[in-house]
Amino acid sequence: MIPAMPATASSARPASVSALRFGRVAAMGTVTVLILFAGVWGSWGTAQHVMLTKGRETGTVEVTHCAGRTCTGPFTPTSAGSPPRARVELVKSLAVRSGRTYDVVLKPGSADAVRSGPAGILYAWLPLGGALLLASVVVAGGMRLARPGWVLGLAGLGLLTAAFVALQ
Repeated sequence: MIPAMPATASSARPASVSALRFGRVAAMGTVTVLILFAGVWGSWGTAQHVMLTKGRETGTVEVTHCAGRTCTGPFTPTSAGSPPRARVELVKSLAVRSGRTYDVVLKPGSADAVRSGPAGILYAWLPLGGALLLASVVVAGGMRLARPGWVLGLAGLGLLTAAFVALQ
């Protein structure tokens, strides 16, 4: 130790450094919460129909035609009291092919169908998977919390991978 330096000078941290660190963590924490909230919000619009099927029309759709962003086909109900429909619309994705039959749930009051079952649930939560990946970068880089960042990133990657495998 240098005789001219007091013993407490090496362990003291200026208040401004602590304030800046707190501000950075608070700002990045707010951004992380907003990203995750947006992922849940984006997913819930479809996930509510797939996960809460009580009282909704369930059945199968045999896709006969795909054009643009939608695929259409006749709806055969499996739930009691649901009438068959000549045409319902299913959002076209990489996993929807013409000539195949899919389990679906109809959105109330419309002819829009969403996939049901494990594949439909995972597909509905894809926006959350992307949000988890983005939030992992913010947590690891902005907040300098590497382990929680890895956990968020791996959770997002796992969700995206599981959805990809389930939809094939």
